Amino acid sequence: MIVTSAVRHAAAGSAALLFVLPVPAAAASSATLVPSVTSSVGEPTPPARQYVDRARLDRRGTQVQRLPGAPSVPSVSALSWVVADVSSGEVLAARNAHRKLPPASTLKTLFALTALPHHAPSERHTVADSELTGIGAGSSLVGVKEGYTYKVSDLWNGVFLSSGNDAVHVLAAMNGGWESTTRQMQEKARSLGAQDTHVVSPDGYDAPGQVSSAYDLAVFGRAGLQDPDFARYCSTAYADFPAGSWSYGIANTNRLLTGADGVDRYPGLLGIKNGYTSNAGNTLVSAARRGDRTLVVSVMNPQQGGGFAVYEEARALLDWGFEAAGRVRPVGSLAPVRAKAAADPGTRAVSVARKGRGAEAAPPRPGAETAAAPARRSREAEPSGPSAGLPLTLVGSACAAALALWGWRRRTARRA
Repeated sequence: MIVTSAVRHAAAGSAALLFVLPVPAAAASSATLVPSVTSSVGEPTPPARQYVDRARLDRRGTQVQRLPGAPSVPSVSALSWVVADVSSGEVLAARNAHRKLPPASTLKTLFALTALPHHAPSERHTVADSELTGIGAGSSLVGVKEGYTYKVSDLWNGVFLSSGNDAVHVLAAMNGGWESTTRQMQEKARSLGAQDTHVVSPDGYDAPGQVSSAYDLAVFGRAGLQDPDFARYCSTAYADFPAGSWSYGIANTNRLLTGADGVDRYPGLLGIKNGYTSNAGNTLVSAARRGDRTLVVSVMNPQQGGGFAVYEEARALLDWGFEAAGRVRPVGSLAPVRAKAAADPGTRAVSVARKGRGAEAAPPRPGAETAAAPARRSREAEPSGPSAGLPLTLVGSACAAALALWGWRRRTARRA
């Protein structure tokens, strides 16, 4: 009798609670046929996502997408060139960006990206005679001598300022040897998304099959500016190079940085690297800052204007880039292409879920998604949220309310 009364009260309490509690969100959403109307007055329009067609840089000729009021691209004679924004990686304009050409000493930018992190600038090294063997005839040299002890920073000054192939040979020996450094440089290039570069001689000396591109050189220059040591060396105009008990001065061969030989210095120049061989012609990677914008320009093998034309053509492209920034659509990007998210089942599940929510977000990191996928699938297999937990909550609440009511009535009856 008592049990029957309690059950009856529980049922009544459950019914009352079901009437007063709101409908679960999941159920309500499935029955919502009329879209809600919200006022858009005063709401900002979200910025449109800017589509960048990477394949555009594979085309021959000059690639640029000017908006109204944008200046015309300067006419330069280089076989290939690139103008890009360092911060975003957006390529503002380019000509034959992926044309494979000999890079000369601009390849030392990739060498620095590869070897710089392995030794502290203050570390000292005594040069062995074997480390100076195999230097190509006619190479530029800073004057490294066997048996002398140098700081690593001295050797890097020799690389960046004097383009010293002797300094490169010593640093490569410290980095595991010539062949090992060549392989490391190739791997580094691919990791940065530079697909045009084939390394044969880490110092940039002409070698059969050794090529890079204006695109890849711009990638290396942009990456180098993220390393404080690289940025410091590439922007150093003058330094002292040790020679035992004395030292001598060396000057950076990048005339846009020093203003030597009648070439005017470029305001805000951050340096980077120039190069020359008889096979490559003149090559140059330069970066400059103006206000809150930094640009990188790569120029390969001008066909007119003599040996200093590479500097004047880089100057014209930098000037154009600063004037055109914000008034052109990007024609490509220096940022590496990430692996497709569809390669990982866990990532595919996340992608589908995001599409279902109508959100557009960057694909998750493959490693993180792979590790999280089992837990996520486990959670997806189980009901969750208000729609799953609410019935049990209602039953428990109803039973508790019914028992409390039954107890109150029983106490009341006893007092009567």
